[in-house]
Amino acid sequence: MAKRFGGRFSPQPQPDENGARRPARPAPGEVRHPLESRTRWVTIMAIPFLISAFWQDPNGLALHLIAFGSLASGMWMTREGLQAEAAYDARRVARRPAIPRKLFGGILTGLGLAIGAYVPGAEAGAGVIGVAGAVLHWLAFGTDPMRDKGMEGVDAFQQDRAQRILAEGEAHLKAMQDAILRTGDRRLEARVGMFAATARELFGHIEDDPDHIAPLRRYLGVYLQGARDATVKFSDLYAQTRDPRARQDYETLLDDLETEFAARSARLLEGGRSDLDIEISVLRERLAREGVRPADPAPTDPAPADPAALERPMTLDDLLIPRQGEKQRR
Repeated sequence: MAKRFGGRFSPQPQPDENGARRPARPAPGEVRHPLESRTRWVTIMAIPFLISAFWQDPNGLALHLIAFGSLASGMWMTREGLQAEAAYDARRVARRPAIPRKLFGGILTGLGLAIGAYVPGAEAGAGVIGVAGAVLHWLAFGTDPMRDKGMEGVDAFQQDRAQRILAEGEAHLKAMQDAILRTGDRRLEARVGMFAATARELFGHIEDDPDHIAPLRRYLGVYLQGARDATVKFSDLYAQTRDPRARQDYETLLDDLETEFAARSARLLEGGRSDLDIEISVLRERLAREGVRPADPAPTDPAPADPAALERPMTLDDLLIPRQGEKQRR
């Protein structure tokens, strides 16, 4: 059985010391919705409206073309909505889509079916078919995300600013991955992919806490832009000369950049842990000032009894003597 390659130089995020995979920000277009292929099949099944339109009278021609266009537009809107939902589900902090694309896709789908089924004198039947098509669209593709996720306590202005800066960083990474393809070297492509995964891990931490965007802006802008320019120049040179020294210098540059980006991600995690410790200590001090005692520690297990005493049968005196001692103490 074929086995997917993975290791130190694999572009996928590596597991941490506990065996769990580290969270990484997915690249745009990398995450796909499992229902996305259904839209293609619905569009294909609407082709008879397009073909039969040329054997109709002018009114029928217009109606069939509008029906096909409405169905195709509805499936396009639905596919865009599924892609937005997949990106929403893949991130821990995300805003709901600004436009409910799947909702509009369902409306266009029902409208296209109603127009395609329209027959003079049977308008009610066409309306029923349109409503049934919209309901089936909702059952097949679901609804759009209607609320923000993980946005509690996050500054909306900082979040929008971070999204714009991260979009520029993603564009630089995409340009690097496109430029390195000109070398035709799979190892270099994987090496750039590994650096991109490390950078996207930092992107994910910034999305979770956009307040740290200011000190990291030069990493997302200047450094990534410089890496993109260096990748373009290296790809043009290496595709012609295959200079091993240029390759070594370029890989060293990627190693330095990846080390720096990974260090920044680790510092963000350590800073978040320090902030949590401070919040907990402040809260405990406030509770102590208000007279709230901390919870008692869990009782420890009693010492094991003597095995010889356990083997000895218990008599009535053994039960009465301790109680008499308790009465004397009282």
